[in-house]
Order: sequence, then C-alpha cells, then structure tokens
Amino acid sequence: MRVIIRKNYEDLCFYTARYIASRITAFAPGAGKPFVLGLPTGGSPLGVYRELVQLYRAGELSFASVITFNMDEYAGLGADHPQSYRYFMENNFFKHIDIRAENTHILNGLAGDLEAECALFEQKILDAGGIRLFLGGVGEDGHIAFNEPFSSLNSRTRVKTLTLNTRNANARFFGGDAGRVPARALTVGIGTIMDAGEVIIIASGKSKARALRFGIEGAVSHACPLSALQFHRRGTILCDEEAAGALENETVQYFRDLEDLDAAGT
Repeated sequence: MRVIIRKNYEDLCFYTARYIASRITAFAPGAGKPFVLGLPTGGSPLGVYRELVQLYRAGELSFASVITFNMDEYAGLGADHPQSYRYFMENNFFKHIDIRAENTHILNGLAGDLEAECALFEQKILDAGGIRLFLGGVGEDGHIAFNEPFSSLNSRTRVKTLTLNTRNANARFFGGDAGRVPARALTVGIGTIMDAGEVIIIASGKSKARALRFGIEGAVSHACPLSALQFHRRGTILCDEEAAGALENETVQYFRDLEDLDAAGT
C-alpha cells in the first residue's frame, strides 16, 4: 500500500484526476478494449469529477471507451430520486462527459429481486474483464462503499442493512431526518473492490484522520474495512494533510520519502 499526501482538498482532487487520466490515456482504450473504472459517490469525489470534466472539456481526455461500475445504491430509490446514486452520477459527472449511457453501471435499487441484481452486477464486472482501477472514498469509521465496520473482508456485491450510525451520518442528504434514509443498500463487497487491478481511496479533512490511522498503521481487521487495502498489491490512499494528521511522524516521512524517490526515478 502507498500513501500520497497533498496539501489540501483542491490539490488532492487535482492530483487524483490527473492520475486517473494518465492511467486511461496510457491504456489507450478503444473498440473492443475498454478501460473499466470503478467509481464512488458522496462528497469526497466531487472535486475529482469536476477536474475530470475539465480535462474532457479541454480535449485532454475521452470517456468514449470507458466502462464504469459504481460502488453502491440505496434500496428502494429509483434513478429519478434526487438522493439516488444514479441521479448523483448523472448530474455530477456522466452528463458532462462523452461516456455512453450503456457503459455506465449502477445497481438498481428498485430491482424486483435485489439478491439477483447483486449477482448480475458481479457477472457484469467479470464480463467486462474486471475493474482496472477502482476509485473510492472512506467514511469516518473506515467504511468503504456501504461496507461498514465488521463487514467481511471477502464480501461480494450484496444487500446490506445499514446501521443507525450510517443512517444518521447520511441524514444530512435527507433533510436531516435519519428516518428518511433507506434502511438497506446494495453495495459491492470488499472482495469485489480488492479484485480490481488498482484501488485508490481518497480522504480529506480531520474527520477522516482516525480512519486513516487505523487503516494504515493498524492491523488488518474487519473492524476497519479500509485496512484491507494493506493487502492490495496496487492499493493507494490519496489524502490531504488534515486527513493524515493522526499518523505517526515516521509513517508520514516514510511515504513522503517513497514519493520523492519515485519522482527522482530512483
């Protein structure tokens, strides 16, 4: 696992978007050779999406041969619901770039058989050749997607009952009323994420510092789903200085030294 620390959220998003763009460009996607990208929702990736849109508008990046799979969706919310993740992605990213609608995959929260929907989602990922790069965020308790603490680190896409803590945390998107937050969600599993060729988790702000401390310096444990990234051969945490604030000085210096060595081509 690598940790890359940028000064603030703006620098973090600038760096992340350009890294993703470089991976897509280097892959040279085309007909029969799509770049498969995993994506999150929430506040953390908004700045990254804005930067990617700017790169597209500047003619520096195309999504015409990119296939996307989103991490999760609320059960019971349709694509036209303002708090559905399909609605979020369409309005914050997809409608601003040249991606084909049929290449965007988000779990259907209104599916008649939610378990079958989850199994189909896993199969679609396999049929696409697997996710090449999975971008994600992390919650204050170390959760990734809707994989809350004590989720299995081998979990696959499934229906997940949301804890009261999660519903309270998301109440701000539902008029401050946790009772309006759906009690269940469909989510990729930690195992699904770990199958990706590369995983990037972004984190910004003091509220994420505790999760990063346990995820980076702690033992691998289902108590902190983020810690599973320690086992990924190409797992990276991209964070700002505030999110890195609870790490030991030696930890920060180690990863800064690695970045300096890479930059120098050593």
